[in-house]
Amino acid sequence: MAIRLGYQMPNLSYSAPVADLFPTVVAQAREAESAGFDAAFMMDHFYQAPNVGALDEPVIEAYTTLGALATATEKIQLAALVTGNTYRNPPMLAKAVSTLDVASGGRAVLGIGAGWYELEHQQYGYEFGTITDRIERLDEALQIIVPMLRGERPTFDGKWYHVETAINEPRIRDTLPILLGGTGEKKTFALAARFADHLNINCGASELPRKLDALDARCAEVGRDRSNLETSYLAFVFIDKNGDRARQLQHNYLLSRGIDLSKSSDAECAATTDRMFCGAPDEVAEQIKTLVLDKGIDGIILNLVANGHEPGIVELAGRTLRPLVDA
Repeated sequence: MAIRLGYQMPNLSYSAPVADLFPTVVAQAREAESAGFDAAFMMDHFYQAPNVGALDEPVIEAYTTLGALATATEKIQLAALVTGNTYRNPPMLAKAVSTLDVASGGRAVLGIGAGWYELEHQQYGYEFGTITDRIERLDEALQIIVPMLRGERPTFDGKWYHVETAINEPRIRDTLPILLGGTGEKKTFALAARFADHLNINCGASELPRKLDALDARCAEVGRDRSNLETSYLAFVFIDKNGDRARQLQHNYLLSRGIDLSKSSDAECAATTDRMFCGAPDEVAEQIKTLVLDKGIDGIILNLVANGHEPGIVELAGRTLRPLVDA
């Protein structure tokens, strides 16, 4: 697996009829594929994430969507960024992602994390628990899922999960890649060091040096060669051929979230935009190179929450960033 450039689609608020929603998702996935993106990602949520939009904005179920995208694309990898472990029992998730792999001809990636959106759990009837609970559950889940992806038949009797010689067939590959997503420097990164092929880090760009130092430490603790664990960074990108339009898109997006940068202090502006990269293509490229890739991150997974649904914008982002991750 190599995911040096990924495209996430978290925003489905296109101001269009629901009947046009999925064709717009397909169009973006196809544009990402033709623009040289390595992977296309859907969020695994039932409600819109608070940092993206309003609670009742459109959200579609991840694995149903990914299965449909498998038949609409040809070579791009497909995954959830990331699957909430608490929403599916582990053998069912192993079966779902393996079925996606079969349907896509070997292009599925298991993106997985501990889960964080408490309101979804509460209103959909899933147990949320403490962060320690969720990390323990993720650890147990990976001890079941990983062998199932390899064709083994695990028996496991843990605190949270129980399986008996669980079978996972058919499979099209001997295994498939595991991407762990999160920001926890001790527990999440430790799980990545033990189980993952790829770690997607979700934090402010200014935090990356500390995060990477922590990841080095977690790998050393389990005797893993850190160079064998690929990393990426989740970036909010506002890009347009006209840099002023890109900045206006960012301004409007933040206003929709109740944030007016013109009325914020310098410290507040820096904190708000620490995950955002904005401007004309050359400006965005310089920001990502300097603030992310030069810090030691291998790749970028980006979303285009303001204008990714506009034809040509995904291609523009790919043309802008592909040379950086291939350098």
